Amino acid sequence: MHTVLTIAGSDSGGGAGIQADLKTFAALGTFGMSTITALTAQNTQGVQGVYEIPADFIAMQINAVMQDIGADAWKTGMLSSSIIIETVAERAQHYRISRLVVDPVMVAKGGDPLLRPEARTTLIEQLLPLAYVVTPNHHEAGVLAAMQIETVDDMRRAAQRIHALGAHHVIVKGGHLPASSDAIDILYDGQAFVELRAPRHASKNTHGTGCTFASALAAGLAQGMPLAAAAQRAKAYITAAVQAADAMQIGHGHGPLNHMLGQAVVF
Repeated sequence: MHTVLTIAGSDSGGGAGIQADLKTFAALGTFGMSTITALTAQNTQGVQGVYEIPADFIAMQINAVMQDIGADAWKTGMLSSSIIIETVAERAQHYRISRLVVDPVMVAKGGDPLLRPEARTTLIEQLLPLAYVVTPNHHEAGVLAAMQIETVDDMRRAAQRIHALGAHHVIVKGGHLPASSDAIDILYDGQAFVELRAPRHASKNTHGTGCTFASALAAGLAQGMPLAAAAQRAKAYITAAVQAADAMQIGHGHGPLNHMLGQAVVF
């Protein structure tokens, strides 16, 4: 049984964060563990409150998992402050984590900020160089690359800039770009681009897509899959999970994915 540790915030509505990560790990046949960085009072309509976990207790959670069970891969999500990012980066170096998936969570689906502006520099300087792969959406990639992203060519240029910041691999997600009939992501390894393409499915049930994609990617890496294959499977899984969500109608805002039915496409 391959193991994956998610280090992220808790979503009380169950659609994103730790909850989405653990569902994804289970759906893809891995054993998931968690380190909670923040508690959010959250539902499909937005974030009502955030309570950060003290950094020393975040480190304690990581140590508890790693000193007993260990992890084949790590995935990070909401790391809202510089001290939390510094703590996670230090522990990743301490445990020599080679398969680190960084989802640079900055803003919730409803627009609520989840990363303090002053923490962006810490994320770039301390965590990105440790990332085996970083998975920004086009908005996050624009922030990290300091450029506007409106086209697939922009995504490629942004991926090159982010790679230059130290990340080993970059996947810029273009699911929200309006210019294409397909949902296109760009994988860059420092030399070549791989285009990940799937039919765009118009749905309001997209809460937690970023968390889910990064977690599916981490599960694949934990299982020993090459990055391109893990990315293709993650893309297929999330596409199916979005399509399967239409029948659920959870909440009155951006509904969650159907994580368990999404597995049907990969098993």
